[in-house]
Amino acid sequence: MGILMLGEARPPKVLGRRRVLRGLERPSELFANLGPNWFATIMGTGVIATAGATLPTQFPALHAVATLFWAAASLLLILLAASTLVHWIRHRDTARSHHRHPVMAHFYGAPPMALLTVGAGTLLLGKDVLGERLALGIDAVLWALGTLLGLASAFAVPYLQFTRHQVTAADAFGGWLMPVVPPMVSASTGALLLPYLPAGDARTGMLMACYAMFGLSLLASLLIIPLVWQRLAVHKNLAAAAVPTLWIVLGPLGQSITAANLLGANAHFAVSGTLLHALEAFGVLYGVPVLGFALLWAALAAAITLRTARSGLPFSLAWWSFTFPVGTCVTGLSGLAAHTGLGAFKAMAAVGYVLLLGAWLVVAVRTFRGSVLEGTLFQGAGAVPAAAASTADA
Repeated sequence: MGILMLGEARPPKVLGRRRVLRGLERPSELFANLGPNWFATIMGTGVIATAGATLPTQFPALHAVATLFWAAASLLLILLAASTLVHWIRHRDTARSHHRHPVMAHFYGAPPMALLTVGAGTLLLGKDVLGERLALGIDAVLWALGTLLGLASAFAVPYLQFTRHQVTAADAFGGWLMPVVPPMVSASTGALLLPYLPAGDARTGMLMACYAMFGLSLLASLLIIPLVWQRLAVHKNLAAAAVPTLWIVLGPLGQSITAANLLGANAHFAVSGTLLHALEAFGVLYGVPVLGFALLWAALAAAITLRTARSGLPFSLAWWSFTFPVGTCVTGLSGLAAHTGLGAFKAMAAVGYVLLLGAWLVVAVRTFRGSVLEGTLFQGAGAVPAAAASTADA
């Protein structure tokens, strides 16, 4: 099977005396191989903002840090959106080839999640900077656009996989989840918009739509996760460069816990009585068992990552899988803490947030070096054999 262009760093070519983009013959080459996987940088940055804004324990410094990360994610979104437009204008053939690639195509789930994450951060944090009315307007636009693109990716990418992409069971990897997770993010962030909608059918319709997207994403994920488990059990080790994608499995798990609790917490704006009590209880009744599996998967992913790192874990954009999925688990823990008041959940959310910050720092520094300084992440976007992973022992 073909190789995935995920932005693996390669030794830089020293060209001239430029201090930035040293590995590129011309700075304009940075647009040549820009793929949808780059939007994972926005997801990983933005989730630090939303996770920080929803932690059970709040203090001024945390709010300031979260706001800075929201601003950084917003700036990245503007820059990447503009760069993607340039890529489509100047390198249309390359841009059109991404959906035909059996691995890169799955990362079309990243742009809608980036839009939704920045939108949520704008409502939670940006309102203190922009004012509530403008922040709400921006979030509404980003939510609508992200939801439409997310639903499109949830349909189009599996359709291409079912009808055109040549794959086998040995090609399964965490990235297969990327196109089906955006509707779950829409469900979570849509819950934040419920208080601002007109009372009546608008709120009830939004609540039901969010639960429908919750189910769409959850059931699709429950079909894909066993394929990843089977791939590991039967075909053994992934190629080293593909190992970070194991962490993507935490994405639908943590985000579904987040969605269940946010929808339950805001359901009173749309429904009442027995249905309200059932939806509030569902957040805990669903979230705690799924958290158990998420912790198991996190332990397995960490063990495999550490085992692989001993023999070499090449840097690529796939390392951003260490950020957003972990962030969804932090927001899920915060939701459980809010509904149960349990100190253990509060402590786990705080520890998870610290680990998230550490992971982001490592990945962001490596990405800055490989893109802005060396330019190697823009050279053919690199090659990661994620879907044709080796079965040889690491």
